[in-house]
Amino acid sequence: METYRKGTNRARKPAAWLVAAALASSCSSLLAAQSAEVAANPPAAAPEPVRAGSVPPPNSGFFPLSQVRRGLMATAWTVFEGTTPEPMQVQILGILRGARGPGQDLILAQLKGAKAEYTGVVDGMSGSPVYIGNKLIGSISYRIGVFTKDPIAGITPIEQMLEVQKMPISDLTPVDAETALLEKYPLSGSDDSASGSSASASSSAAVNLLSAGNMTFQPLETPLIMSGFAPAAIRFWQQQTAGTALQPVAAGGALGGAAAFGSGSSAPDSTDAAASLSPAAARASLEPGSAVSMQLVRGDLEIAATCTVTYIDPKQLLACGHPVLGAGPVSLPMTTAEVVTTLASPLDAFKIINTGATVGAFTQDRESAIRGVLGAQAHMIPMHVALDAPGGPHKVNVEILDLPSLTPLAMQVVLLDSLLQSNESSESLSYHITGNVDLAGFPPVPLDVWASAGEPAPASMQAALLAGDRFTRVYSNSARQGVVREINLHVQAVPRSVQVTLEQARLISTDIVHAGDTIEVEATLRPWQQPARNVRIAVKLPVRLPAGNVRILVSDGATLDRTLNQPRLPAQPPDLAMVLTEAREQHPADRIYVSLLAPEAQGELHGETLTSLPLSVANALEPLRNAQNAGLNGESAVVAAEAPAGGVLSGFQILNLHIEPGGGLN
Repeated sequence: METYRKGTNRARKPAAWLVAAALASSCSSLLAAQSAEVAANPPAAAPEPVRAGSVPPPNSGFFPLSQVRRGLMATAWTVFEGTTPEPMQVQILGILRGARGPGQDLILAQLKGAKAEYTGVVDGMSGSPVYIGNKLIGSISYRIGVFTKDPIAGITPIEQMLEVQKMPISDLTPVDAETALLEKYPLSGSDDSASGSSASASSSAAVNLLSAGNMTFQPLETPLIMSGFAPAAIRFWQQQTAGTALQPVAAGGALGGAAAFGSGSSAPDSTDAAASLSPAAARASLEPGSAVSMQLVRGDLEIAATCTVTYIDPKQLLACGHPVLGAGPVSLPMTTAEVVTTLASPLDAFKIINTGATVGAFTQDRESAIRGVLGAQAHMIPMHVALDAPGGPHKVNVEILDLPSLTPLAMQVVLLDSLLQSNESSESLSYHITGNVDLAGFPPVPLDVWASAGEPAPASMQAALLAGDRFTRVYSNSARQGVVREINLHVQAVPRSVQVTLEQARLISTDIVHAGDTIEVEATLRPWQQPARNVRIAVKLPVRLPAGNVRILVSDGATLDRTLNQPRLPAQPPDLAMVLTEAREQHPADRIYVSLLAPEAQGELHGETLTSLPLSVANALEPLRNAQNAGLNGESAVVAAEAPAGGVLSGFQILNLHIEPGGGLN
C-alpha cells in the first residue's frame, strides 16, 4: 500500500505540473486578449447605487445620443404606486437608427430590478426619464413584442423630445390649426359630416407599429380612464375608437381640482377654468418621473390619458415620448395623477390612475413628446345636460375638448351616459332632446330630436347618435371660424314608446272647391300598441291658387324636409350658413303637416327654399343645379297647415284636389 501511494504520488506530479503550466499559459493569453479589448472599448462605469427613498437627480445637462453605446448602465424613474417616482436600473442594448422614421432613432434598453422584471414594460410608463449619472438621455416610450420574457423597452432620445419644447405656442385655436393643416394637406375623401368615429384619423399616429421582420415596436399606450361612465357608454367609446390608442383600460376618479365638480353642479366655463395651481406651485408638485394626465372630458364625468413627466423647467414640461392623440397643437387640461396600483400582465400591464389638481395645459401633441405649460388655461367647451324624468330631474355638467376629430364623439358619449345614469332608464323609455349650440358670431343653433323606444336600437343610443349628427354638421363644417362657446341640452324622458304611424289620409271637403276656401283633411294615426285615432286638420287654400288639379302631401316632418330640400351631390360640402339655415328650418318630428304641391318650380339657394318661381328665375337657377348651394325642383311644396301628432310620426300620403275656376282672385 505504501509503495502504491508513493508510486501514485510520483506518477501525479508530472501531470499537476503540466496542468499548472498550461493554465498559466492560457491565463496569460486570456488576460492579454482582455487587456486589448478593454483598451479598445473601456467598460462602462456602473451608476451609483440607488438608495431607497431617493429622488431623481438634479438635471445637469443631457447625455448626447452620439455617446450612447451598448453596455451603458442607467437609471429610470417612474411611479408604480402613489405619487412618488421610484428608480429602476436600465441597461442600454444599442441604438436602432431610423426606427421611428427618417432621422428618428430609438434607444433599445432592458429594464432591471425586481419590480420592473415582475411588471414588465407598463402602459403609463411612457415618458419615464432615463439618466446616465445625472444627465438625461431620454424617456421610456416603446415596448417590443407581446409575452416577451425580458422587459425590453424603446427610449425616445431627449434630443428629439427637445424639438417639441422649442415649438412656439400657436395663437390659433385647435380648430383653426387643424383647418389650416387640412387646407395645406387635404385628406382624401374628407367629409364635413363625418361622425365622431373619425377619432381614428387623428390618433392613428399614436398606435403606429415599427416593424422589422418579427420584431414589432409599439408606443406604450397612455392608460385612458373613463370616470363616472356606465358600461354601455364605455363600450360605445371603445367601438368608436377601435384600433387607436384611445381604448380605456380602467375606471378611475378625480382626486380634486377642476375634475371634481360633483353631480349636478355647474362646470366652469372656459374663462373660469383656470389652473388651480400657480406655475410655481405646479412646478413644486411635479418632478421627472411623476405621473401626469391629459383630460379630454372633465366635470361630473371624466376621460383622461396618463403618462409620465420626462423633463420639467420653471415654465413647461415634456412627457410621454410619443404622441397621445397625434393632433399637433392642442389646448387640453394638464393635471397631476396618483397611481392607485400597477397591474402586472403578460398581455398588457398598465397603471390604474386617479387624476389630481390641474397644473396647466398641454399645448403640443407631437411625434416625440407632448408639451405642457405650467399655469396655463386650456380652452374647453362647456356642456350642460338637464334630464327631466318621471323620478325627478338629473343634471350633468362637463367640459369637453375642442378638437374636430374627437369633440363630436365626446359630446355623444357624455349625452349617452347622461341618459343611462337615470334610475328610470329602461327599454320602454323614449327621449325628446331640445337645446342649442352657442356658436361665436352666430345666433344659437337649435337642436330638436326624438328617439323612441321600440326600435331595434335602444332609445338612448338613438338619441345620442341623432343629436351628435346634428351637432357634427355644425361643429365639423369646414367654413366654421368661431369657436363653440357652449352646448345646452334639455332631455324630456317619456315612459313609453312615442312611435306614431300615419295609416291613412283623406279629404273631408270633396264638393266644389275654389281658391281661398277652407277644406278639411282627416288623418288616421296609430300610436305604438294603442288604438288608432283620427285627426282633422283645417287647411286654408291660397287665394291665388290657380284652377286645376292640386296635389296635397300629408306627411311627417322628415318627409317634408326631404321634399323641400331635394338631396343632391354637391361639388363641395355645404357652407356653414346653409347648414345653419337648414338646422333652423327643420320641421319637428312630432307634428303632422299638410302641404300643397303646386306644379311650379321650386328652388333652393344657400339653404333657403324658394317656392313658385317664375320661369325666368328657374331658368337662371338651372345652370347652378350642380353647384354646392343651389337646387331646383319642378314642383313647389308650401306648408298649408300642421297639427300635433302625439309622438314621433312616420309616413306620408298624397291626395288629389280639383280647384274650380271662379274663386279666390280669379
